[in-house]
Amino acid sequence: MPDIAIVADRLGWEERSLIERGASFGFRVSWVNDEDLCLGHPGNPALAKFDIALIRSRSYTRGGLIASLAEANGTRVLNTSHAIHTCENKAALRALLDRAKVPVLDYRLVLSRKDFTKAVDELQVPVVLKPVFGGMGKRVTLIRHADSAQSVYDYVEDLGHAFEQACLVEPYLGGTSVRCLVVGRDLVGVAEFASAGKDWRSNAALGNENRALDHDPELVKIVDSVVSELGEGIYGVDLFRTQNGYVVNEVNHAPAFRAVATATGTDVPSTILGYLQELLQ
Repeated sequence: MPDIAIVADRLGWEERSLIERGASFGFRVSWVNDEDLCLGHPGNPALAKFDIALIRSRSYTRGGLIASLAEANGTRVLNTSHAIHTCENKAALRALLDRAKVPVLDYRLVLSRKDFTKAVDELQVPVVLKPVFGGMGKRVTLIRHADSAQSVYDYVEDLGHAFEQACLVEPYLGGTSVRCLVVGRDLVGVAEFASAGKDWRSNAALGNENRALDHDPELVKIVDSVVSELGEGIYGVDLFRTQNGYVVNEVNHAPAFRAVATATGTDVPSTILGYLQELLQ
């Protein structure tokens, strides 16, 4: 019976669902706490017995480091370290997709107040300020008025490390976003998320309103192009709808999928476990 590790800092609905259904697919699925792996040289004892490690760390940095060391020691991981490291850096991801002719949201990289001032002038308010490294909608700020922009940036400038100060400024396109859940190369569920009224952000992790969408051919094409660049895996591809079509905002390496499963009726845990069966044949 193959052993599957779910490497994560906590057990959410997604992780529990995979563990509970694992046996019906012929797997032993175990939670491995990503806080006490102590990976390194020599060997990889914490993950050595597992046939594949499903990286579900909420931290992009932690997940990418674990995937890199696990791969170096011969453990098969999903997603790959390349995919995770690319997803964690929003600027690098957009540059990669832009080179591949995948439509991405307009943006400016901000590393200083001069960058920020120029970005706001070029894009015009309302704009969104977000960290290059981060997820789950944290530290994402909507700037509606030009006269408050510099005060908002004060908080970024006071952060202690350049790693935390690296930001993107992008146009604000409204209160809805589209989440495409990908397993392998397949688009298995599409849902639109909207602010519930108390928070402008439509991030799925915030539990806002959602509804199922059809698998639009344009979405299928974009998702296929994203996977071609990152490699097969399990992704949440987040997009915005514009007058000229969809644009990619972010790609999540360890996506929450409860909201997509609820909105679409898709049995996502079984789809993921079925994909693992194919990989391990």
